[in-house]
Amino acid sequence: MTEHTVTAFDDDLRAITGKVVEMGGHAEALVSRGVKALLKADRALAQSVIADDAILDNLQFELDERALLVIAKRQPMASDLREVIGSMRIAADLERIGDMGKNIAKRAGMIDNPISPRKLAGGLEHLTSLALGQVKDVLDAFVARDAAKADRVCEKDDEIDNLYTSLFRELLTYMMEDPRNITVCTHLLFCAKNMERIGDHATNIAETVSFMVTGHATLSKHGSRATGG
Repeated sequence: MTEHTVTAFDDDLRAITGKVVEMGGHAEALVSRGVKALLKADRALAQSVIADDAILDNLQFELDERALLVIAKRQPMASDLREVIGSMRIAADLERIGDMGKNIAKRAGMIDNPISPRKLAGGLEHLTSLALGQVKDVLDAFVARDAAKADRVCEKDDEIDNLYTSLFRELLTYMMEDPRNITVCTHLLFCAKNMERIGDHATNIAETVSFMVTGHATLSKHGSRATGG
């Protein structure tokens, strides 16, 4: 490629990277606000989360459109192609994370009062903090193109899984002790499962980052990329 073409391609890659980072910020915010809306039974906040999910969808569309144009015009190969394809894969995972934030927010419209006792909400808040911490770390690894940091995100996924299992058992105990807790605990179980899936998507992103940097594909302990919600 000529020097002008190389410079233009680098500009394209920076723009795509910037769009991924922007998507990551929106996805994290949707999840955080969705959980807050559920715990506080804040229907106005929930509606704003649901509406703002469209922003994330539009960002993914813009990213995919830019990436496909780059492939068509520049015909990148090897590591350059991995950069473009990897960014599209990461964007898809971030869009799914945002969807989970939206789905959690929808639950806020099904409850009338803030979640109580406080202990019921504490475990979920801890799990949410852990899952979103994984998303932040893996986005940092993406920006730095740091395969080692991405690998550490994969290694920490068990921590989220273990906390989810512990919270699942705790919520079941509350439901068995007092049937009046069943409705609230059901919503919290749904939310907790979404946090566990967000951890899986962070692992997916970490594996993509590692592939972008090294060129070697890895298979997670889940056996396939997370797609559910």
